[in-house]
Amino acid sequence: MATTTYHSRSNSFPSQSHPIIESVEDHLCRLRADSESTSVCANLASLRNLHEGINDLIQMPSVDQQTLCQGNWINELLEGSLKLVDLCSLSREIASLTKESVQDLESSIRRNKAETATSADVSAYVASRKKITKTVSKSIKNLKSFNNKSAADNELWRMMKEAESHDLSVLKSVLILLSGENETSTKTSWLLLSKFTTQNSRVYSESGAEDLSSLNIQKSTKNMDSKSLLKQLKSSEMTIQEIEEGLETLFRSLVKTRVSLLNVLSH
Repeated sequence: MATTTYHSRSNSFPSQSHPIIESVEDHLCRLRADSESTSVCANLASLRNLHEGINDLIQMPSVDQQTLCQGNWINELLEGSLKLVDLCSLSREIASLTKESVQDLESSIRRNKAETATSADVSAYVASRKKITKTVSKSIKNLKSFNNKSAADNELWRMMKEAESHDLSVLKSVLILLSGENETSTKTSWLLLSKFTTQNSRVYSESGAEDLSSLNIQKSTKNMDSKSLLKQLKSSEMTIQEIEEGLETLFRSLVKTRVSLLNVLSH
């Protein structure tokens, strides 16, 4: 997770603590502490809860919304929110395409009713994976231009910029995961189909996070065990389904936050 320094509360916030403010601060604190050791799906759920709190915070009468409109602050927040909505939308599309490619390979193996998958099945799957990986690589490179630094002396602004930082980091992790790579692993960790294991119903890394590295199948692999392969593919499909659901709820929360920001600008 990206680390950013955020300062103390400004005078634009109410002098007494408020449940909404405390809730947002608590969600931010948890993301700072747990993001590295928590699964992607859990982080997506945390982001959704965070944005629900931020949305309530923006609409609090006691919060000085006018300070957000000073200078170029609101425009920067709107620009950032649009990029996050687009990035989340892309992540949803990648997840959908990944699940579709897995389901297609599963269907092909079942239709063949053979002990091994055909080379045509594998070739089609590998071509789809390469296309997805290329899209993910390009998207991650584009994230370098994303500005989520905070320089303003306003607590609401600071909270939202820190939320942007967490959004960006978690969505990047989602894209890396869907590409079949682990952030902590090397790019040489591609697995052979013949080495798929059947010991676990769900694939996780040692840190407790999801692991979809088994999605990257080598085209040249032969004599594949279809039963083991199908079980591994089904496990991956279940994980991708959870990620899809998390992305969908986060997407709605990001859109809702953006609408709230637009309402601030229009008043």
